[in-house]
This record gives sequence, C-alpha cells and structure tokens, in this order.
Amino acid sequence: MKILLLIFICISLNADIKKKMFNLYQNEKYEKVCNLGYNALDLNAKDEEYISLYAFACLKSDYIDRLNIPISLLKYSKESRSNAAYFSVILMQKKLLYHALVDGYDLSKLKLPTTNYILSKVFDLYSKIGKHENRSVYLFDDKDNPKVTYKLYLENDKKLSKMVIEEYYDTITIQRHVYW
Repeated sequence: MKILLLIFICISLNADIKKKMFNLYQNEKYEKVCNLGYNALDLNAKDEEYISLYAFACLKSDYIDRLNIPISLLKYSKESRSNAAYFSVILMQKKLLYHALVDGYDLSKLKLPTTNYILSKVFDLYSKIGKHENRSVYLFDDKDNPKVTYKLYLENDKKLSKMVIEEYYDTITIQRHVYW
C-alpha cells in the first residue's frame, strides 16, 4: 500500500513539474525551465515531451552544453529524433566555432546542416570567411535582415576563454550570448 502511495505521489509531482515548466516556457522564463528540468531529468528520462521542453528551454537560455543528455534520450518518435538532430547540429557548431576561434581551425571546407538559431547563423557566416589570420573581433551582417548584425569575439579568462556573440539591431544590442 505504501509503495502505491509513493508511486502516485511521484507521478503527481512529475505531472506538476511538467505543467509548471510548460507555463514558465510560455512566459519566456527559459532559464528557470532549464534549471527545473535539469533537476528532475532523472525522474522523467522516458518522457520525450518533457525532455524536448527541457532541451528547447536550455537552448533558448544558452545552456547549450545541457543538450548532450537530451540528444541521447530523444529517440523513440520521429519528432524526438528530429529534435535530437537539431540540437546535435547546434552543439557541434558551437564546439567547432570555439575550436576555430581558440585554435585557428579552418571551418571553410566543412559542409554541415544549419539551423535558424543565432549560433548557426554566426557559424555559417564565419565559415564563409575561409582561411584567415585570427582577429580579435568579427562583425557579420545577417543575410536575411540588413539591420541585424553580429559581433563575435573571445572573452579571455585565466582558465577558459568564452565565446561571445552580440546581436544588434541597427546599433542597439538585442542580446548577448556567451558560450564555452
């Protein structure tokens, strides 16, 4: 009897977490959704809706490294596999762009799928530069909107440099994305 009660409580809590995450997501509280989802991921490892909600929230809050687990868990439905592929492309582009900026790796010979996510846009623009001398700052114009520009640079730290993408509309900063 105690086991059934415990199972019922766990199921109720998981349903409440998913509902709370969905409400926060709709209110654009992506970082909260990502953190809440991260804390209960073990309990919901079989719920692909939960995992996708968690992963998209992490993506929108620039916690891209948290996509590793959802990429491996999203495999049972067509939509889930599509989401996993989408997250994989973005994670790979982040790693390759960071490698290029820090280590001078040439991306121009790579032909990869792309997405509409800001990191993918900047990756595509950077890879079109071809082999070049490293710069401290890269400026790119958005190919779809001439008023949008991106500034890419490394923010150096004692231990680990961070890759920064600043997004501008005209001269106004829209968003700042930091990755490592």
